[in-house]
Amino acid sequence: MRASRLRSERDPDQVNNRACGCALKSWPARAAIAGMRVALSVAGSDPSGGAGIQADLKAFHQHRVYGAAVITLLTVQNTVQVSEVSLQTPAFVAAQLDAVLSDLPVAAIKTGALGTGPIAAAVAQCLARRGLPLVVDPVVSATHGAQLLRADAIGALTSELLPLATIVTPNLNEAALLTGAEVRTEDQIRQAALMIHGQGAGAVLIKGGHREGAPDDLLYANGVFHVLRGERVAGRGTHGLGCNLSAAICAWLARGEDVLTACQRAKAWVARGIAGAPGLGQGAGPIDALVPIP
Repeated sequence: MRASRLRSERDPDQVNNRACGCALKSWPARAAIAGMRVALSVAGSDPSGGAGIQADLKAFHQHRVYGAAVITLLTVQNTVQVSEVSLQTPAFVAAQLDAVLSDLPVAAIKTGALGTGPIAAAVAQCLARRGLPLVVDPVVSATHGAQLLRADAIGALTSELLPLATIVTPNLNEAALLTGAEVRTEDQIRQAALMIHGQGAGAVLIKGGHREGAPDDLLYANGVFHVLRGERVAGRGTHGLGCNLSAAICAWLARGEDVLTACQRAKAWVARGIAGAPGLGQGAGPIDALVPIP
């Protein structure tokens, strides 16, 4: 009797539900009632916390979305370098995906570093039957230059994953790999967006941070080009920018926003994060993921 009483006293949910005379509900049911949205990141791990899964979960949390994570690869890295990459097996990645999607009410998904063609194909196979909003961030390399996507993965990415994407968010180098064409000038960027859209992606956001001048991004959505203006901010807070941007877009899609609004708000939040970068580490440090959302 005493053990039972102690358990009740230590479990507020049990006490509250017994007090109101209703049965204890599962977490997914309580979350649905409370209106909590769930976003899922499928990406690599960065132990320094500035990019990958760790950055995505921080971005989800800051945008008031519950974050879940499937790990595709592990890295040994910090703000200075990536010294080692360890890939998960496609079967293990698929098992993680099935475990999360069979249990949590996921509202939107993003993919980051996938590593290999077989992993990309396994992810695509798992997601194809779900029909959820999908942000594909085609991460090819880390901020420090280490390869996070093998050459054999480009084919699987373009043929199997892009046709499922609500939006794809490549930088200039990634857009060039996806299209096989040079992507530098404004005209080339527009042509690349059309080519990637032609590969099946619903919308395409080509990031302009690697260009000279202002870091303007080009969004192609619903047959219309949108230029998302930005101002270059001086500082070292450049680690994981693409991860944070795509995660924020994913969070806004999970909250029911349209693609254009999601991109605009995500870009504004990342800009605030760069401006407030805490200066951690000796290299390219993280953004301030605690800045308020616009």
